[in-house]
Amino acid sequence: MKFSYKNKKITGVLAVIPKNFKTFDEEMENYQADKARIKRLKIVMGYEKHHIVEEGVTVSDLAVFGMEYLFKNNLLKPEEISALVLVTESPDHFLPPTSNIIQGRLNLSTDIFCIDINQGCAGYIVGLMEAFSLLEQPDMKKIVLINADILSRKTCKEDRNSYPLVGDAISITIVENFAENVLIQGEIKMDGSRADVLMIPAGGFKMPSTPETAIIREDKDGNRRSLNNLVMQGREVFHFVQTEVPPLIFDLLNRLKITKNDIDWYLFHQPNKFMVEKLAEEMGIPYEKIPSNIVTNFGNASGVTVPLNMTFNLGEKLLNSTFKVCLAGFGVGLTWGSMIIEIGNFNFCKIIDF
Repeated sequence: MKFSYKNKKITGVLAVIPKNFKTFDEEMENYQADKARIKRLKIVMGYEKHHIVEEGVTVSDLAVFGMEYLFKNNLLKPEEISALVLVTESPDHFLPPTSNIIQGRLNLSTDIFCIDINQGCAGYIVGLMEAFSLLEQPDMKKIVLINADILSRKTCKEDRNSYPLVGDAISITIVENFAENVLIQGEIKMDGSRADVLMIPAGGFKMPSTPETAIIREDKDGNRRSLNNLVMQGREVFHFVQTEVPPLIFDLLNRLKITKNDIDWYLFHQPNKFMVEKLAEEMGIPYEKIPSNIVTNFGNASGVTVPLNMTFNLGEKLLNSTFKVCLAGFGVGLTWGSMIIEIGNFNFCKIIDF
């Protein structure tokens, strides 16, 4: 699916990160493997530390904390909000929608449109698409896009394939109409026939959680997890990213009649350092234009790694400068999408601790 929007703009990005973190070295004893091999894995994948929520903390807790920070610092007024879009795979409950919970806890107007979107690694792209589409409606002011995941809760601590990289975080992005004729273009693809490549098998209606699904077992590669935990088939994911993402992005560049050198920054989802660097090599993009340091510093918080790229790697530069960037997300679904957009002159762009 190809998409385009005009006269829309991101005006601020806030990331909220749990203060609690664990280092890879601290957790090395959890993994059933040769220690020398694990240390090599640390260097190649970029594992250093990951921020994870304390027991009992939910997506709505992080979102309310971030929204109240914006209100308190006069960066956003409650009456300016027309819609609240939440993209997460970590809802507080099966029902009601977590976006409604956030709206209620903040005592926002009942005229605000709330929607939850179940998406992961490409969630920021999907969320922006929804936000930009909502702005086509008359009388819309500001759309609040919250991208959030706390998947550490669903990842086995003995799984060296997934647990070292997973991190928890949320981002709050303000999107609004813009007077200048700025063109935003993108493309997104989905292939549910490969959905089992990234999956939490048990816990839904298809396979309810039971004492049996909670039993931790070891797979053929020595990774330990239960059916209640996140399962990532690493080789298949790597192959998918390297073969599907470059053609999609090059197609997008060709549509806009620009070259890869015309892009200032490639702000991609970051599964791990190795995968991003290999993607850069496949596309012929210099490492310095495609950051790969989010997992090292925070962990992989699914689609939130894209706005974390903005806040961590560009930060204050986005307050007074503008850049042409290529955003991309790829993973669970399987879903892969990209968007070329000009960002900058933000009202705020920062990271705060929860």
